[in-house]
Amino acid sequence: MPKLRIIPIILLKNGRVVQSKNFNRHQVLGTPSVIVGRLSNWCADEVIYLDISRDSQYDLNRDDLNFKNNNSILSIIKEVSENCFMPFTVGGGIKTIQDIEDRLAAGADKVSINSQAISDPKYISECARIFGSQCIVVSMDVKKISQSCWEVYANYGKDSTNHSPTELAVKYQEHGAGEILLNSIDKDGAGTGYDLPLVKSVVDAVSIPVIAQGGVGKWEHFQECIDFAKPSAVAAANIFQYTENSYFNANEYLYENSYDVRKPTLNTIIETAEN
Repeated sequence: MPKLRIIPIILLKNGRVVQSKNFNRHQVLGTPSVIVGRLSNWCADEVIYLDISRDSQYDLNRDDLNFKNNNSILSIIKEVSENCFMPFTVGGGIKTIQDIEDRLAAGADKVSINSQAISDPKYISECARIFGSQCIVVSMDVKKISQSCWEVYANYGKDSTNHSPTELAVKYQEHGAGEILLNSIDKDGAGTGYDLPLVKSVVDAVSIPVIAQGGVGKWEHFQECIDFAKPSAVAAANIFQYTENSYFNANEYLYENSYDVRKPTLNTIIETAEN
C-alpha cells in the first residue's frame, strides 16, 4: 500500500511565491526556485505549484538582488525543475493539450486542472488518454454553504458552479482523473485545521487518491485529517514557509506518531552544509 504523502503547495502570483488567505489576500514570500530548493533539501515527498496569477504579467521585482526575472510561467517551471529533486505538479491556466505538453516539456511531472475541468469534463478524458491518468490531477475549490452542504467554485473562488464536490469528484474520476486536489476556500490561510467533513465526503465518494488542502496551522491538523477522513495525501502551503526544516518537522511528527509516512531525513541538508 502506498505511503501517506505530505505535500507542500507553493502558490505563484505573477512570478512570486505568495501566502493566501480566503483566496483574496496575498502576501509575497519569496522566489519560486529558492523555495523549491529548500523543500528538495528537506526531502519532501513531492511539491505542487499553483499559478494563481490573474493576468500574464510575470515580474519578481527583485532586480536589486540580481534574481533572474522569468517572464512566463514556462520559464519559471523550467528554472524550478532544475532545483527540484522530487515529483513536481504544476497547475493554473491549463486549458489545452498544448498547455500540458508545454509544462511537461519544461520539467513538470504532473499537471493540475481546475476551470477547464468544470467547463468541459471531457477534456479530462482526452488528457488522460494522451498523457495517462497518473499525470492528471483535477483540483476543486470548495465553499461551505450549510452545515453539511458544500459547492465547488470557479474563477478564483468567486463564482458558484452549483455542483457539489462529491458530484464533481465522481464525474472527474469517471473521466479519467488520477487524483483529486481538494481545497477549502473557507479554511484557506486560517490555520484552524482542515474542513474534515468535506474531506471525508470526497474521500468516501471516489476510489482515486484525494489530496486534502486548506487550513493547516499546526502539525496536529495533519493527524486529525488522516484519522478522520483518511485521504491519500495531506497538503499545506503557508505553514511550510516560516520555519527552518519545517517539512522535516512535519514528517518527523507523523512518523514518530506511527503514521505510515516515509522516514524523515536531513541527509541532503547535511551534505550541502558539508560541501
